[in-house]
Amino acid sequence: MTATVRAGRPSRALDLLPRPRPRARVVVATLSVAVLVILSALVALSLGDRPTAPADLWAALHGRGTENTVYAVQEVRLPRVALAILVGAAFGLAGGLGQSVLRNPLASPDVLGISAGASAAAVGVIAVGTLGGPVGVVPIPVAALAGGLGAAALIFLLARGDSLRGRRLLLVGIALSAALTGFTQYLLTVVDVHDAQRAAVWLTGSLNTRSWEDAVPVALGLAVLLPTALVLAHTNRALLFEDDVVVGWGVRTGRARATLLLVSVCLAALATSAAGPVAFVALVSGQVARRLAAVPDIPPLLSASTGAALVLIADTVARTALPVQLPVGVLTALVGAPYLLYLLQRRRGSRGTAR
Repeated sequence: MTATVRAGRPSRALDLLPRPRPRARVVVATLSVAVLVILSALVALSLGDRPTAPADLWAALHGRGTENTVYAVQEVRLPRVALAILVGAAFGLAGGLGQSVLRNPLASPDVLGISAGASAAAVGVIAVGTLGGPVGVVPIPVAALAGGLGAAALIFLLARGDSLRGRRLLLVGIALSAALTGFTQYLLTVVDVHDAQRAAVWLTGSLNTRSWEDAVPVALGLAVLLPTALVLAHTNRALLFEDDVVVGWGVRTGRARATLLLVSVCLAALATSAAGPVAFVALVSGQVARRLAAVPDIPPLLSASTGAALVLIADTVARTALPVQLPVGVLTALVGAPYLLYLLQRRRGSRGTAR
């Protein structure tokens, strides 16, 4: 992609950045997916062991109705639905930012090893407690965040000397993900049976028995990181151009990419700490959002909304439409794995050019 840079005063360089234009399709797509999330949330709140009628649901949300209905809606379903939306939004935004900055449709936290790093750290905290170490000294969200950041730092260290958009970064991430997954499996062998079973369910990506306490860290993270991503969206669009052109606009490409990738890593780590590594949500959400919007970049709000809809719908189906209740990660993996194969086949057909 090329652009013509006009000569001018350095203080006016940023004025040459491509200004975002009102894009009707992006707005319509974002609003449509947001409406889908709201409708899916109402359906999810209505479904359970005993389905709740719309009138009873409205009353239960306001604390009225039978005690059992109010408890089922407010204490069981509502925290789970809220967490599904928050986790999905965090994964969707993380995947969209990573794929947009690196200009690679495969650059998602689960493929690059960020989720694996967060998972290894979280299971490590469980293992330390099982083996007689200090329990609760490092909360799981903090451990997962540190694990995700550590994995990201190691990936970029091992891939140094190569462009952030090069193939080497992806290969290093896949290799590190495999190594961290193996380490996590080893940790499961040294903990007691109860903790191993609990961690194994968490590692598949599950929202079972989650409460408001699990949702708070993700909500706080999104409250800070989503506005940050929106503020940096203009810079993110500029990174679609070649580096020499962007530098001429006065943008420090290294700092801009590092900041956006840091936001992506933090979001993925927080979502993983709350629900486990829900597979392929980050990978699929960004690409679906890009195709819905039909634009070169990935709109942040749209990718977040797409992730929220994907996790919420998958969790609702996994807990209500099947003979047995499944972790949400199982269902997203069944959808995401074929999509990953499709992306790999498409990239091979285009001779490695990211689309």
